[in-house]
Amino acid sequence: MSRAPTYWAVVPAAGSGRRMGAALPKQYLPLAGRRVIDHSLQCLLDHPRIERVVIALAPQDSWWQQGGHAGNSRILRVDGGQERCDSVLNALQMLRQSTSAGDSDWVLVHDAARPCLRRDDIDRLIEQLADDQTGGLLAVPLHDTVKSVDAGMRVLETLPRERLWRAFTPQMFRLAALVHALESALAAGWPVTDEASAMEHAGHAPKLVEGHADNIKVTRPEDLELAAFYLQQQAS
Repeated sequence: MSRAPTYWAVVPAAGSGRRMGAALPKQYLPLAGRRVIDHSLQCLLDHPRIERVVIALAPQDSWWQQGGHAGNSRILRVDGGQERCDSVLNALQMLRQSTSAGDSDWVLVHDAARPCLRRDDIDRLIEQLADDQTGGLLAVPLHDTVKSVDAGMRVLETLPRERLWRAFTPQMFRLAALVHALESALAAGWPVTDEASAMEHAGHAPKLVEGHADNIKVTRPEDLELAAFYLQQQAS
């Protein structure tokens, strides 16, 4: 009898966060008494279904050791790559080499700069994808009017928003399938914007699981204040 799949998490955190304009990477900026990355990791570590977390850090990272999670035995550290997809692939290889992870196990890839992930969103993702052949991702339907523009920033058309969704994380796929998809996309020079895009390139159709809109990604300075507000609201 085959064993039930185990759930693992991967957090790519090797980026510099240039758009933030800060003296240190955005994942290490202070937020509600902790660092952004500590909030993002805690929601994964607190979930009873997630076995361990692999974090991909820049080789020259000097900030990780200063945080409370640096000595956590459930976190494995691996060197990140030049792009997000390289970091995720390195982390997946670490899972294969240093843990009991099997090819059919699930991997949840979560952004280091998404500190407001809710426990019930992880629950919903796992529940809805547990028996899915492909896997999928948290997402939120788009409510804004969306414009397509030319190089001169002139509107070409208004896009129908009924079938447009904002892709969030975690994104959850089987270990072997995700490794194959990322390797194939990189070999083909395909622009991998997230794990779902690599799976799409490999011929799969990831499933969208609706999550909460407050699962924002901290990208610009004003996002920190908004994230702090959302964390306060969740706590109350």
